[in-house]
Amino acid sequence: MPTSPTGRPGAGPDPGGDGRDSDAPGPPEGHGPAPGTDDAVRDGAGSPASGTVRTEVPGRHGGAARRAGTLLAAATATLLLVTAGCSDGDGGGGNGSGEQRDRDLGSQSLDWKPCPAPSEAEGGGTAPSPLPGGTTWECSFMEVPRDWAKPGGETIELALIRAKARDQADRIGSLIFNFGGPGGSGVSTLPAAAQDFERLRARYDLVSFDPRGVGRSQPVECLDDPELDQYYAQDATPDDSAEEKTYSDNLNRYDSACEENSGPDLPHVGTTNAARDMDLMRQVLGDDKLHYFGISYGTELGGVYAHLFPENVGRAVFDAVVDPTSTAVEGSLGQARGFQLAFTNFAKDCVARGDACQLPGSTPEEIQQFVIDLQNRLEKKPIPGIGDRELTQTQATNGIAQALYSKEYWPLLEQGLDEADGGDGSLLLALSDAMNGRNREGQYSNLQAANAAINCVDFKERYSTEQTKARLPEFREASPIFGDYLGWGLMGCNHWPVPGQWETPDVSAPGAAPILVIGNTGDPATPYEGARAMVQALGKGVGVELTYEGEGHGAYNSGSKCVARAVDQYLLNGKVPASGTVCR
Repeated sequence: MPTSPTGRPGAGPDPGGDGRDSDAPGPPEGHGPAPGTDDAVRDGAGSPASGTVRTEVPGRHGGAARRAGTLLAAATATLLLVTAGCSDGDGGGGNGSGEQRDRDLGSQSLDWKPCPAPSEAEGGGTAPSPLPGGTTWECSFMEVPRDWAKPGGETIELALIRAKARDQADRIGSLIFNFGGPGGSGVSTLPAAAQDFERLRARYDLVSFDPRGVGRSQPVECLDDPELDQYYAQDATPDDSAEEKTYSDNLNRYDSACEENSGPDLPHVGTTNAARDMDLMRQVLGDDKLHYFGISYGTELGGVYAHLFPENVGRAVFDAVVDPTSTAVEGSLGQARGFQLAFTNFAKDCVARGDACQLPGSTPEEIQQFVIDLQNRLEKKPIPGIGDRELTQTQATNGIAQALYSKEYWPLLEQGLDEADGGDGSLLLALSDAMNGRNREGQYSNLQAANAAINCVDFKERYSTEQTKARLPEFREASPIFGDYLGWGLMGCNHWPVPGQWETPDVSAPGAAPILVIGNTGDPATPYEGARAMVQALGKGVGVELTYEGEGHGAYNSGSKCVARAVDQYLLNGKVPASGTVCR
Protein backbone atom coordinates (compact mmCIF):
# COMPACT_ATOMS: atom_id res chain seq x y z
CA MET A 1 0.00 0.00 0.00
CA PRO A 2 1.40 3.53 -0.59
CA THR A 3 2.15 5.52 2.39
CA SER A 4 0.08 7.71 4.51
CA PRO A 5 0.75 11.37 4.97
CA THR A 6 2.04 10.50 8.33
CA GLY A 7 5.53 10.21 7.26
CA ARG A 8 5.22 6.50 7.62
CA PRO A 9 4.47 3.94 5.07
CA GLY A 10 0.87 3.21 4.73
CA ALA A 11 -0.41 -0.23 5.30
CA GLY A 12 -3.26 -2.37 4.47
CA PRO A 13 -4.22 -5.93 3.89
CA ASP A 14 -4.10 -7.48 0.51
CA PRO A 15 -6.51 -10.12 -0.32
CA GLY A 16 -5.34 -11.69 -3.42
CA GLY A 17 -5.40 -9.09 -6.14
CA ASP A 18 -4.93 -6.16 -3.95
CA GLY A 19 -3.65 -5.20 -4.38
CA ARG A 20 -5.98 -6.31 -4.15
CA ASP A 21 -2.11 -4.71 -0.65
CA SER A 22 -5.72 -4.91 0.35
CA ASP A 23 -6.26 -2.15 -1.06
CA ALA A 24 -8.19 -0.90 -3.77
CA PRO A 25 -10.71 1.34 -2.16
CA GLY A 26 -14.37 0.48 -2.06
CA PRO A 27 -17.06 2.95 -2.93
CA PRO A 28 -16.30 6.29 -1.28
CA GLU A 29 -19.22 7.84 0.51
CA GLY A 30 -21.60 9.75 -1.69
CA HIS A 31 -20.11 8.56 -4.97
CA GLY A 32 -22.10 5.41 -5.64
CA PRO A 33 -20.75 1.92 -6.03
CA ALA A 34 -17.19 1.54 -7.16
CA PRO A 35 -16.49 -0.70 -10.08
CA GLY A 36 -15.50 -4.25 -9.22
CA THR A 37 -15.97 -3.94 -5.49
CA ASP A 38 -15.03 -7.55 -5.02
CA ASP A 39 -11.47 -6.43 -5.53
CA ALA A 40 -11.75 -3.42 -3.32
CA VAL A 41 -9.78 -3.54 -0.27
CA ARG A 42 -11.44 -1.17 2.02
CA ASP A 43 -14.86 0.30 1.78
CA GLY A 44 -15.24 4.04 1.51
CA ALA A 45 -15.37 4.10 5.26
CA GLY A 46 -11.86 2.82 5.38
CA SER A 47 -13.03 -0.50 6.74
CA PRO A 48 -11.40 -3.57 5.33
CA ALA A 49 -14.72 -5.28 5.78
CA SER A 50 -15.96 -5.05 2.24
CA GLY A 51 -13.81 -6.19 -0.59
CA THR A 52 -10.20 -7.07 -0.89
CA VAL A 53 -7.30 -5.26 0.48
CA ARG A 54 -4.16 -3.60 -0.70
CA THR A 55 -1.08 -3.81 1.25
CA GLU A 56 1.62 -1.30 0.93
CA VAL A 57 1.34 2.36 1.24
CA PRO A 58 4.18 4.30 -0.23
CA GLY A 59 6.71 4.29 2.53
CA ARG A 60 6.36 7.10 4.95
CA HIS A 61 7.69 5.32 7.97
CA GLY A 62 11.14 4.29 7.19
CA GLY A 63 11.12 0.66 6.13
CA ALA A 64 7.40 0.63 5.57
CA ALA A 65 7.64 1.37 1.94
CA ARG A 66 9.33 -1.99 1.41
CA ARG A 67 6.54 -3.84 2.11
CA ALA A 68 1.57 -1.50 2.79
CA GLY A 69 -0.89 -18.03 9.80
CA THR A 70 -1.46 -21.73 11.74
CA LEU A 71 -0.29 -24.65 14.31
CA LEU A 72 0.75 -29.08 16.31
CA ALA A 73 1.84 -29.57 19.89
CA ALA A 74 4.30 -31.44 22.09
CA ALA A 75 6.47 -32.76 19.27
CA THR A 76 7.98 -29.35 18.46
CA ALA A 77 8.23 -27.86 21.92
CA THR A 78 12.00 -28.35 21.87
CA LEU A 79 12.28 -26.71 18.44
CA LEU A 80 10.32 -23.72 19.66
CA LEU A 81 12.65 -23.34 22.59
CA VAL A 82 15.72 -23.47 20.35
CA THR A 83 14.42 -21.00 17.76
CA ALA A 84 13.20 -18.58 20.39
CA GLY A 85 16.80 -17.63 21.06
CA CYS A 86 18.04 -17.42 17.47
CA SER A 87 19.03 -14.35 15.44
CA ASP A 88 16.34 -11.94 16.52
CA GLY A 89 16.52 -8.40 17.74
CA ASP A 90 14.87 -9.57 20.96
CA GLY A 91 17.88 -11.82 21.71
CA GLY A 92 18.11 -14.13 24.65
CA GLY A 93 17.30 -17.77 25.19
CA GLY A 94 14.89 -19.85 27.17
CA ASN A 95 15.11 -21.78 30.42
CA GLY A 96 13.35 -24.71 31.99
CA SER A 97 10.19 -22.78 32.79
CA GLY A 98 10.22 -21.37 29.25
CA GLU A 99 10.34 -24.88 27.79
CA GLN A 100 7.34 -25.86 29.90
CA ARG A 101 5.48 -22.74 28.78
CA ASP A 102 6.23 -23.56 25.12
CA ARG A 103 4.84 -27.04 25.65
CA ASP A 104 1.74 -25.65 27.34
CA LEU A 105 1.14 -23.02 24.65
CA GLY A 106 1.59 -25.55 21.84
CA SER A 107 -1.10 -27.79 23.29
CA GLN A 108 -3.60 -25.04 24.15
CA SER A 109 -7.18 -25.59 23.03
CA LEU A 110 -8.90 -22.76 21.16
CA ASP A 111 -12.41 -21.75 22.16
CA TRP A 112 -14.11 -21.04 18.82
CA LYS A 113 -17.26 -18.90 18.95
CA PRO A 114 -19.38 -16.95 16.43
CA CYS A 115 -17.48 -13.85 15.31
CA PRO A 116 -18.50 -10.44 16.66
CA ALA A 117 -18.46 -7.25 14.60
CA PRO A 118 -14.92 -5.97 13.94
CA SER A 119 -13.55 -3.71 16.65
CA GLU A 120 -12.73 -0.07 15.98
CA ALA A 121 -9.04 -1.00 15.78
CA GLU A 122 -9.93 -3.57 13.10
CA GLY A 123 -11.88 -0.98 11.10
CA GLY A 124 -15.39 -1.46 12.46
CA GLY A 125 -18.37 -2.73 10.50
CA THR A 126 -20.77 -5.62 10.97
CA ALA A 127 -20.25 -9.24 11.94
CA PRO A 128 -19.26 -11.42 8.95
CA SER A 129 -22.11 -13.08 7.06
CA PRO A 130 -22.27 -16.86 6.55
CA LEU A 131 -20.53 -18.32 3.52
CA PRO A 132 -22.25 -20.17 0.64
CA GLY A 133 -23.82 -23.31 2.04
CA GLY A 134 -24.33 -21.71 5.43
CA THR A 135 -20.83 -22.11 6.91
CA THR A 136 -20.39 -19.54 9.65
CA TRP A 137 -17.24 -17.69 10.64
CA GLU A 138 -15.69 -18.66 13.95
CA CYS A 139 -13.34 -16.53 16.05
CA SER A 140 -11.00 -17.29 18.92
CA PHE A 141 -7.90 -16.06 20.73
CA MET A 142 -4.52 -17.79 20.92
CA GLU A 143 -2.02 -17.18 23.69
CA VAL A 144 1.58 -16.35 22.65
CA PRO A 145 4.66 -15.13 24.54
CA ARG A 146 4.78 -11.37 24.64
CA ASP A 147 8.54 -11.67 24.16
CA TRP A 148 9.75 -14.77 22.33
CA ALA A 149 13.16 -14.28 23.95
CA LYS A 150 11.39 -15.06 27.25
CA PRO A 151 8.93 -17.80 26.27
CA GLY A 152 8.17 -18.58 29.90
CA GLY A 153 7.19 -14.99 30.69
CA GLU A 154 4.11 -12.87 30.18
CA THR A 155 1.73 -13.77 27.35
CA ILE A 156 -0.61 -11.82 25.07
CA GLU A 157 -3.58 -12.96 22.97
CA LEU A 158 -3.83 -13.00 19.17
CA ALA A 159 -7.24 -12.83 17.49
CA LEU A 160 -7.99 -15.62 14.95
CA ILE A 161 -10.80 -16.29 12.48
CA ARG A 162 -11.65 -19.38 10.45
CA ALA A 163 -14.19 -20.91 8.09
CA LYS A 164 -14.11 -24.71 7.96
CA ALA A 165 -13.41 -26.64 4.76
CA ARG A 166 -16.43 -27.81 2.79
CA ASP A 167 -15.08 -31.36 2.40
CA GLN A 168 -13.87 -32.38 5.84
CA ALA A 169 -13.17 -35.94 4.63
CA ASP A 170 -10.69 -34.67 2.01
CA ARG A 171 -9.39 -31.76 4.12
CA ILE A 172 -5.68 -30.93 3.73
CA GLY A 173 -5.45 -28.69 6.79
CA SER A 174 -5.57 -24.98 7.54
CA LEU A 175 -4.60 -22.35 4.97
CA ILE A 176 -3.27 -19.30 6.79
CA PHE A 177 -3.61 -15.86 5.16
CA ASN A 178 -1.72 -12.65 5.77
CA PHE A 179 -3.07 -9.86 3.55
CA GLY A 180 -0.29 -7.35 4.03
CA GLY A 181 0.35 -3.95 5.47
CA PRO A 182 2.00 -4.55 7.75
CA GLY A 183 -0.84 -3.59 10.04
CA GLY A 184 -3.85 -5.05 8.22
CA SER A 185 -6.42 -6.99 10.22
CA GLY A 186 -6.75 -10.51 8.88
CA VAL A 187 -9.82 -11.04 11.06
CA SER A 188 -11.61 -8.24 9.19
CA THR A 189 -10.15 -8.87 5.75
CA LEU A 190 -10.60 -12.61 5.28
CA PRO A 191 -14.42 -12.55 5.39
CA ALA A 192 -14.44 -9.54 3.05
CA ALA A 193 -12.25 -11.36 0.54
CA ALA A 194 -13.59 -14.87 1.12
CA GLN A 195 -15.46 -15.14 -2.19
CA ASP A 196 -12.11 -14.90 -3.97
CA PHE A 197 -10.81 -17.92 -2.06
CA GLU A 198 -13.96 -20.05 -1.99
CA ARG A 199 -12.41 -22.63 -4.34
CA LEU A 200 -9.63 -23.18 -1.82
CA ARG A 201 -12.15 -23.83 0.95
CA ALA A 202 -12.96 -27.10 -0.77
CA ARG A 203 -10.03 -28.71 1.07
CA TYR A 204 -8.77 -26.10 3.55
CA ASP A 205 -10.05 -24.38 6.63
CA LEU A 206 -9.52 -20.71 5.71
CA VAL A 207 -7.75 -19.05 8.63
CA SER A 208 -6.40 -15.57 9.29
CA PHE A 209 -5.39 -13.51 12.28
CA ASP A 210 -4.56 -10.08 13.60
CA PRO A 211 -0.75 -10.12 14.01
CA ARG A 212 0.64 -8.80 17.28
CA GLY A 213 0.13 -5.02 17.50
CA VAL A 214 -2.84 -5.16 15.08
CA GLY A 215 -6.61 -5.04 15.55
CA ARG A 216 -7.64 -7.13 18.56
CA SER A 217 -4.12 -8.46 19.15
CA GLN A 218 -2.64 -6.06 21.72
CA PRO A 219 -3.10 -3.15 19.25
CA VAL A 220 -0.54 -0.37 19.08
CA GLU A 221 -2.16 2.95 19.99
CA CYS A 222 -0.81 6.40 19.13
CA LEU A 223 -2.79 9.60 18.48
CA ASP A 224 -6.56 9.85 18.98
CA ASP A 225 -9.01 10.40 16.11
CA PRO A 226 -9.14 14.23 16.09
CA GLU A 227 -5.35 14.38 16.35
CA LEU A 228 -5.05 11.96 13.42
CA ASP A 229 -7.29 14.17 11.28
CA GLN A 230 -4.78 16.99 11.75
CA TYR A 231 -1.79 14.70 11.37
CA TYR A 232 -2.89 13.30 8.01
CA ALA A 233 -3.67 16.77 6.68
CA GLN A 234 -0.15 18.05 7.37
CA ASP A 235 2.26 19.15 4.66
CA ALA A 236 4.36 16.01 4.13
CA THR A 237 6.57 17.63 1.47
CA PRO A 238 8.13 20.63 3.24
CA ASP A 239 9.68 23.41 1.13
CA ASP A 240 11.68 25.45 3.64
CA SER A 241 13.32 25.17 7.03
CA ALA A 242 10.21 26.23 8.93
CA GLU A 243 8.07 23.59 7.21
CA GLU A 244 10.81 21.00 7.71
CA LYS A 245 10.82 21.67 11.45
CA THR A 246 7.04 21.43 11.62
CA TYR A 247 7.10 18.13 9.75
CA SER A 248 9.82 16.70 12.00
CA ASP A 249 8.00 17.92 15.12
CA ASN A 250 4.79 16.24 13.94
CA LEU A 251 6.58 12.93 13.44
CA ASN A 252 8.14 13.26 16.87
CA ARG A 253 4.76 13.98 18.45
CA TYR A 254 3.25 10.91 16.78
CA ASP A 255 6.10 8.64 17.88
CA SER A 256 5.99 9.99 21.42
CA ALA A 257 2.27 9.19 21.59
CA CYS A 258 2.97 5.63 20.42
CA GLU A 259 5.60 5.24 23.14
CA GLU A 260 3.31 6.71 25.80
CA ASN A 261 0.35 4.49 24.91
CA SER A 262 2.07 1.27 23.79
CA GLY A 263 5.70 1.54 24.89
CA PRO A 264 6.14 -1.93 26.46
CA ASP A 265 4.81 -3.65 23.33
CA LEU A 266 6.82 -1.74 20.72
CA PRO A 267 10.01 -3.86 20.93
CA HIS A 268 8.05 -7.07 20.30
CA VAL A 269 5.76 -6.38 17.32
CA GLY A 270 8.28 -7.15 14.57
CA THR A 271 8.08 -9.64 11.73
CA THR A 272 10.36 -12.24 13.35
CA ASN A 273 8.06 -12.56 16.34
CA ALA A 274 5.02 -12.69 14.04
CA ALA A 275 6.64 -15.58 12.16
CA ARG A 276 7.18 -17.44 15.44
CA ASP A 277 3.56 -16.78 16.32
CA MET A 278 2.55 -18.44 13.04
CA ASP A 279 4.49 -21.60 13.87
CA LEU A 280 2.79 -21.79 17.25
CA MET A 281 -0.50 -21.28 15.39
CA ARG A 282 0.37 -24.22 13.14
CA GLN A 283 0.78 -26.41 16.19
CA VAL A 284 -2.36 -25.25 17.94
CA LEU A 285 -4.44 -25.80 14.80
CA GLY A 286 -3.10 -29.34 14.60
CA ASP A 287 -1.14 -29.12 11.34
CA ASP A 288 2.18 -30.84 10.63
CA LYS A 289 3.00 -28.20 7.98
CA LEU A 290 2.16 -24.51 7.57
CA HIS A 291 0.07 -24.03 4.42
CA TYR A 292 0.19 -20.31 3.69
CA PHE A 293 -1.06 -17.58 1.36
CA GLY A 294 0.88 -14.34 1.81
CA ILE A 295 0.09 -11.13 -0.04
CA SER A 296 2.34 -8.05 -0.27
CA TYR A 297 3.97 -7.64 3.16
CA GLY A 298 2.60 -11.12 3.82
CA THR A 299 5.26 -12.41 1.40
CA GLU A 300 7.99 -10.92 3.55
CA LEU A 301 6.44 -12.46 6.65
CA GLY A 302 6.21 -15.77 4.81
CA GLY A 303 9.84 -15.55 3.72
CA VAL A 304 11.00 -14.93 7.29
CA TYR A 305 8.88 -17.87 8.44
CA ALA A 306 10.44 -20.12 5.77
CA HIS A 307 13.91 -19.08 6.92
CA LEU A 308 13.18 -19.84 10.58
CA PHE A 309 11.19 -23.02 10.01
CA PRO A 310 12.07 -24.46 6.55
CA GLU A 311 11.15 -27.99 7.60
CA ASN A 312 7.62 -26.83 8.54
CA VAL A 313 6.76 -25.16 5.21
CA GLY A 314 3.82 -26.83 3.48
CA ARG A 315 2.15 -25.54 0.31
CA ALA A 316 2.76 -21.80 0.18
CA VAL A 317 1.95 -18.98 -2.23
CA PHE A 318 3.49 -15.48 -2.25
CA ASP A 319 1.55 -12.90 -4.30
CA ALA A 320 2.47 -9.19 -4.83
CA VAL A 321 5.99 -9.89 -3.67
CA VAL A 322 8.17 -7.63 -1.54
CA ASP A 323 11.82 -7.59 -2.58
CA PRO A 324 13.63 -9.04 0.46
CA THR A 325 17.00 -7.80 -0.78
CA SER A 326 16.15 -4.10 -0.87
CA THR A 327 16.83 -1.72 1.99
CA ALA A 328 14.21 0.73 3.23
CA VAL A 329 15.40 3.48 0.88
CA GLU A 330 15.68 1.10 -2.07
CA GLY A 331 12.17 -0.13 -1.37
CA SER A 332 10.84 3.43 -1.27
CA LEU A 333 12.52 4.25 -4.57
CA GLY A 334 11.06 1.07 -6.04
CA GLN A 335 7.60 2.17 -4.96
CA ALA A 336 8.14 5.61 -6.46
CA ARG A 337 8.92 3.97 -9.80
CA GLY A 338 6.07 1.50 -9.40
CA PHE A 339 3.42 4.11 -8.69
CA GLN A 340 4.78 6.32 -11.46
CA LEU A 341 4.50 3.40 -13.90
CA ALA A 342 0.93 2.71 -12.76
CA PHE A 343 0.01 6.38 -13.17
CA THR A 344 1.55 6.49 -16.66
CA ASN A 345 -0.46 3.42 -17.64
CA PHE A 346 -3.59 5.09 -16.26
CA ALA A 347 -2.86 8.26 -18.24
CA LYS A 348 -2.21 6.29 -21.45
CA ASP A 349 -5.56 4.56 -21.02
CA CYS A 350 -7.30 7.90 -20.50
CA VAL A 351 -5.72 9.37 -23.64
CA ALA A 352 -6.67 6.29 -25.66
CA ARG A 353 -10.34 6.89 -24.81
CA GLY A 354 -10.26 10.26 -26.53
CA ASP A 355 -13.14 12.60 -25.71
CA ALA A 356 -14.47 10.12 -23.15
CA CYS A 357 -11.52 10.98 -20.88
CA GLN A 358 -12.51 13.72 -18.42
CA LEU A 359 -8.95 14.96 -17.89
CA PRO A 360 -7.23 17.68 -19.91
CA GLY A 361 -4.36 16.65 -22.14
CA SER A 362 -3.83 14.78 -25.38
CA THR A 363 -0.74 12.90 -24.14
CA PRO A 364 0.19 11.08 -20.92
CA GLU A 365 2.76 13.80 -20.24
CA GLU A 366 0.09 16.51 -20.41
CA ILE A 367 -2.15 14.60 -18.00
CA GLN A 368 0.80 14.19 -15.65
CA GLN A 369 1.47 17.92 -15.77
CA PHE A 370 -2.20 18.58 -15.01
CA VAL A 371 -1.85 16.49 -11.84
CA ILE A 372 1.40 18.20 -10.82
CA ASP A 373 -0.25 21.59 -11.29
CA LEU A 374 -3.18 20.42 -9.15
CA GLN A 375 -0.78 19.29 -6.41
CA ASN A 376 0.94 22.68 -6.47
CA ARG A 377 -2.37 24.53 -6.23
CA LEU A 378 -3.47 22.40 -3.29
CA GLU A 379 -0.22 23.06 -1.47
CA LYS A 380 -0.96 26.76 -1.61
CA LYS A 381 -4.68 26.51 -0.96
CA PRO A 382 -6.61 23.35 0.06
CA ILE A 383 -10.14 22.93 -1.31
CA PRO A 384 -13.40 21.77 0.32
CA GLY A 385 -13.43 18.04 1.02
CA ILE A 386 -15.86 16.19 3.30
CA GLY A 387 -17.78 18.06 5.97
CA ASP A 388 -15.51 20.69 7.46
CA ARG A 389 -12.34 18.89 6.34
CA GLU A 390 -10.39 20.19 3.37
CA LEU A 391 -8.37 18.31 0.75
CA THR A 392 -4.68 19.11 1.12
CA GLN A 393 -1.85 18.34 -1.27
CA THR A 394 -0.72 15.44 0.91
CA GLN A 395 -4.17 13.88 1.07
CA ALA A 396 -4.66 14.28 -2.67
CA THR A 397 -1.39 12.46 -3.39
CA ASN A 398 -2.36 9.76 -0.91
CA GLY A 399 -5.75 9.37 -2.60
CA ILE A 400 -4.19 9.14 -6.07
CA ALA A 401 -1.89 6.37 -4.87
CA GLN A 402 -4.80 4.51 -3.28
CA ALA A 403 -6.70 4.42 -6.58
CA LEU A 404 -3.70 2.97 -8.44
CA TYR A 405 -3.82 -0.30 -6.51
CA SER A 406 -6.31 -1.74 -8.99
CA LYS A 407 -7.17 -0.95 -12.61
CA GLU A 408 -10.82 -1.23 -11.63
CA TYR A 409 -10.40 1.99 -9.63
CA TRP A 410 -9.02 4.06 -12.47
CA PRO A 411 -12.51 5.49 -13.14
CA LEU A 412 -12.61 6.71 -9.53
CA LEU A 413 -9.21 8.35 -9.96
CA GLU A 414 -10.28 10.07 -13.16
CA GLN A 415 -13.48 11.31 -11.53
CA GLY A 416 -11.70 12.43 -8.37
CA LEU A 417 -9.07 14.42 -10.27
CA ASP A 418 -11.70 16.05 -12.46
CA GLU A 419 -13.80 17.03 -9.45
CA ALA A 420 -10.79 18.36 -7.55
CA ASP A 421 -9.86 20.50 -10.54
CA GLY A 422 -13.33 22.01 -10.23
CA GLY A 423 -12.95 22.66 -6.50
CA ASP A 424 -14.56 19.52 -5.04
CA GLY A 425 -12.05 17.42 -3.11
CA SER A 426 -14.48 14.95 -1.55
CA LEU A 427 -13.67 11.89 -3.67
CA LEU A 428 -9.88 12.18 -3.40
CA LEU A 429 -10.26 12.78 0.34
CA ALA A 430 -12.45 9.66 0.62
CA LEU A 431 -9.75 7.67 -1.17
CA SER A 432 -7.12 9.07 1.19
CA ASP A 433 -9.31 8.19 4.18
CA ALA A 434 -9.54 4.62 2.90
CA MET A 435 -5.76 4.46 2.76
CA ASN A 436 -5.45 5.73 6.31
CA GLY A 437 -8.17 3.51 7.81
CA ARG A 438 -10.67 6.29 8.61
CA ASN A 439 -14.37 5.45 8.54
CA ARG A 440 -17.34 7.74 7.90
CA GLU A 441 -17.80 8.34 11.61
CA GLY A 442 -14.28 9.75 11.86
CA GLN A 443 -12.86 6.71 13.64
CA TYR A 444 -9.48 5.31 12.64
CA SER A 445 -8.43 1.69 12.73
CA ASN A 446 -4.96 1.07 14.11
CA LEU A 447 -3.72 0.17 10.61
CA GLN A 448 -1.20 2.99 10.32
CA ALA A 449 -0.08 2.85 13.96
CA ALA A 450 0.69 -0.86 13.64
CA ASN A 451 2.34 -0.24 10.27
CA ALA A 452 4.71 2.29 11.78
CA ALA A 453 5.50 0.12 14.80
CA ILE A 454 6.25 -3.02 12.77
CA ASN A 455 8.30 -1.27 10.11
CA CYS A 456 10.35 0.73 12.55
CA VAL A 457 11.23 -2.24 14.74
CA ASP A 458 12.11 -4.30 11.65
CA PHE A 459 14.38 -1.86 9.77
CA LYS A 460 17.52 -0.22 11.14
CA GLU A 461 17.68 2.73 8.75
CA ARG A 462 17.05 6.15 10.29
CA TYR A 463 17.21 9.31 8.15
CA SER A 464 17.72 12.82 9.46
CA THR A 465 16.32 15.86 7.69
CA GLU A 466 19.61 16.55 5.93
CA GLN A 467 20.12 12.95 4.89
CA THR A 468 16.58 12.86 3.52
CA LYS A 469 17.05 16.06 1.52
CA ALA A 470 20.19 14.61 -0.03
CA ARG A 471 18.16 11.69 -1.45
CA LEU A 472 15.26 13.77 -2.81
CA PRO A 473 16.71 14.22 -6.33
CA GLU A 474 16.66 10.44 -6.83
CA PHE A 475 13.03 10.28 -5.76
CA ARG A 476 12.01 13.20 -7.99
CA GLU A 477 13.69 11.53 -10.94
CA ALA A 478 11.89 8.26 -10.14
CA SER A 479 8.49 9.97 -9.97
CA PRO A 480 7.48 13.59 -10.62
CA ILE A 481 4.14 12.90 -8.89
CA PHE A 482 5.11 10.72 -5.91
CA GLY A 483 8.85 11.40 -5.53
CA ASP A 484 8.78 14.17 -2.92
CA TYR A 485 6.01 12.42 -1.01
CA LEU A 486 7.88 9.13 -0.75
CA GLY A 487 11.27 10.75 -0.33
CA TRP A 488 10.25 12.70 2.75
CA GLY A 489 8.79 9.47 4.09
CA LEU A 490 12.35 8.30 4.78
CA MET A 491 12.17 10.31 8.01
CA GLY A 492 9.29 8.20 9.30
CA CYS A 493 11.32 6.20 11.84
CA ASN A 494 13.79 8.93 12.76
CA HIS A 495 12.23 9.57 16.19
CA TRP A 496 11.07 6.01 16.87
CA PRO A 497 11.86 4.90 20.46
CA VAL A 498 12.89 1.33 19.54
CA PRO A 499 15.89 0.35 17.36
CA GLY A 500 15.39 -1.66 14.19
CA GLN A 501 16.47 -5.27 13.68
CA TRP A 502 17.83 -5.60 10.14
CA GLU A 503 19.00 -3.90 6.97
CA THR A 504 17.14 -6.57 4.98
CA PRO A 505 15.42 -9.73 6.21
CA ASP A 506 16.98 -13.16 5.73
CA VAL A 507 14.55 -15.37 3.78
CA SER A 508 16.93 -18.13 2.69
CA ALA A 509 15.13 -21.41 3.25
CA PRO A 510 17.23 -24.41 2.16
CA GLY A 511 15.25 -27.62 2.33
CA ALA A 512 11.83 -25.94 2.36
CA ALA A 513 9.01 -27.23 0.17
CA PRO A 514 8.37 -25.33 -3.09
CA ILE A 515 6.93 -21.83 -2.65
CA LEU A 516 4.97 -20.37 -5.57
CA VAL A 517 6.11 -16.74 -6.05
CA ILE A 518 3.90 -14.55 -8.27
CA GLY A 519 5.05 -11.23 -9.75
CA ASN A 520 2.75 -8.76 -11.56
CA THR A 521 4.50 -6.62 -14.20
CA GLY A 522 2.21 -3.64 -13.52
CA ASP A 523 2.17 -3.77 -9.71
CA PRO A 524 2.64 -0.24 -8.29
CA ALA A 525 3.22 -1.09 -4.63
CA THR A 526 5.44 -4.16 -4.87
CA PRO A 527 7.26 -3.83 -8.20
CA TYR A 528 7.62 -6.91 -10.38
CA GLU A 529 11.37 -7.24 -9.84
CA GLY A 530 10.74 -8.23 -6.22
CA ALA A 531 9.36 -11.62 -7.25
CA ARG A 532 12.58 -12.72 -8.92
CA ALA A 533 14.63 -11.37 -6.01
CA MET A 534 12.48 -13.41 -3.61
CA VAL A 535 12.90 -16.57 -5.72
CA GLN A 536 16.68 -16.16 -5.70
CA ALA A 537 16.81 -15.33 -2.00
CA LEU A 538 14.70 -18.34 -0.98
CA GLY A 539 17.28 -20.55 -2.64
CA LYS A 540 17.59 -23.22 -5.29
CA GLY A 541 14.65 -25.57 -5.53
CA VAL A 542 12.44 -23.51 -3.19
CA GLY A 543 11.14 -20.45 -5.06
CA VAL A 544 9.00 -21.17 -8.15
CA GLU A 545 8.49 -18.04 -10.26
CA LEU A 546 5.19 -17.22 -11.99
CA THR A 547 4.79 -13.97 -13.94
CA TYR A 548 1.47 -12.21 -14.56
CA GLU A 549 1.53 -9.53 -17.26
CA GLY A 550 -1.16 -7.25 -15.88
CA GLU A 551 -2.05 -4.18 -13.84
CA GLY A 552 -2.76 -3.67 -10.16
CA HIS A 553 -1.43 -4.91 -6.86
CA GLY A 554 -1.39 -8.70 -6.89
CA ALA A 555 -2.38 -11.38 -9.39
CA TYR A 556 -4.53 -14.18 -7.92
CA ASN A 557 -7.68 -12.08 -7.73
CA SER A 558 -6.94 -10.13 -10.92
CA GLY A 559 -9.33 -12.17 -13.04
CA SER A 560 -6.54 -14.11 -14.74
CA LYS A 561 -7.73 -17.70 -15.18
CA CYS A 562 -4.14 -18.72 -15.86
CA VAL A 563 -2.92 -17.45 -12.47
CA ALA A 564 -5.92 -18.83 -10.60
CA ARG A 565 -5.48 -22.24 -12.23
CA ALA A 566 -1.78 -22.42 -11.32
CA VAL A 567 -2.39 -21.43 -7.69
CA ASP A 568 -5.39 -23.72 -7.23
CA GLN A 569 -3.60 -26.69 -8.77
CA TYR A 570 -0.69 -26.24 -6.39
CA LEU A 571 -2.62 -25.58 -3.20
CA LEU A 572 -5.38 -28.14 -3.81
CA ASN A 573 -3.53 -30.88 -5.69
CA GLY A 574 0.16 -30.28 -5.00
CA LYS A 575 1.01 -29.73 -8.69
CA VAL A 576 3.85 -27.20 -8.93
CA PRO A 577 3.90 -25.16 -12.18
CA ALA A 578 7.11 -24.89 -14.14
CA SER A 579 9.25 -22.04 -12.83
CA GLY A 580 9.23 -19.21 -15.35
CA THR A 581 5.59 -19.70 -16.36
CA VAL A 582 4.05 -16.52 -17.79
CA CYS A 583 0.33 -15.68 -17.60
CA ARG A 584 -1.07 -12.95 -19.87
